[in-house]
Amino acid sequence: MAHKYDAALAALAQTHPSLGILRMAALLADAESDFDEDALDDLTGQVEAGFLLDVRPDELWPELARGLMARSPSRMIRALADCDALEQILPETAALFGIPQIADEATPVDIGAHLLKALDEAALCGAPLAVRFALVVMNVGKADSPPEHLPSHYKHLQRGLPRIKAICDRMGVPDDCRDAALLALAECERIHRVSRARAGPVALMLERIGAFDGTQNFELLMTVCACDFRAFGDRSGQDYPKAALLDKALLACEEMDSAGLAGEDLAEARAKAIARAFKSERWSEG
Repeated sequence: MAHKYDAALAALAQTHPSLGILRMAALLADAESDFDEDALDDLTGQVEAGFLLDVRPDELWPELARGLMARSPSRMIRALADCDALEQILPETAALFGIPQIADEATPVDIGAHLLKALDEAALCGAPLAVRFALVVMNVGKADSPPEHLPSHYKHLQRGLPRIKAICDRMGVPDDCRDAALLALAECERIHRVSRARAGPVALMLERIGAFDGTQNFELLMTVCACDFRAFGDRSGQDYPKAALLDKALLACEEMDSAGLAGEDLAEARAKAIARAFKSERWSEG
């Protein structure tokens, strides 16, 4: 009887041993069924044999990208974690498993498990590689939050920034993926907290994240936030409420952006327009 993963094993045999582990995990992420113990044993054997020790990190990026763009990217990350390869490839991400984070539910969520769900939400909506990479790394600053603060993560932005930059530098991550990850680190939690009552901060945030520039940064960030939102509880596939709110804010700003204003005058006009659209008390009259 043919091995269930003959195709994956054949690809593994044709690949440099140092890259074969990640190649096989990436192929499993694109399979129609979950990996079994035989496949996991094959991966574990390669890791224990030290095949990852002599590979350059930048050589791993194409295989990691292949798996992240698969139909179930969580399978690749989970397989790599289960065979102890993730600790060598992305130790910053591996350290997130078992770390609690506040959720809407009474019980905190495991950041690693949440990451896996968010990745599969990204696959469901056909998100680009930059979004999927951002989901993998944007929380790496939470891995070593002081135990007395858990499940809160004070100052994780300051810890996460140099770690994401280090990951990108050593793996040769493309600029668009790097930029999306850094923007998600800085802004995702703020977007989750957007309120109708705070039109001024919303206007400043939209400018900060490039919403008025016509670049892809805003859309990529909103996709990251939507996938992160859908990974909580039973929200899979749901509309992201903050996206509708920010779309409303952008629409309100269109007239102000064509009025020839600039600098502080434009910023204040945008804030007033958003306040009127949100029916916020501040700046909503006059």
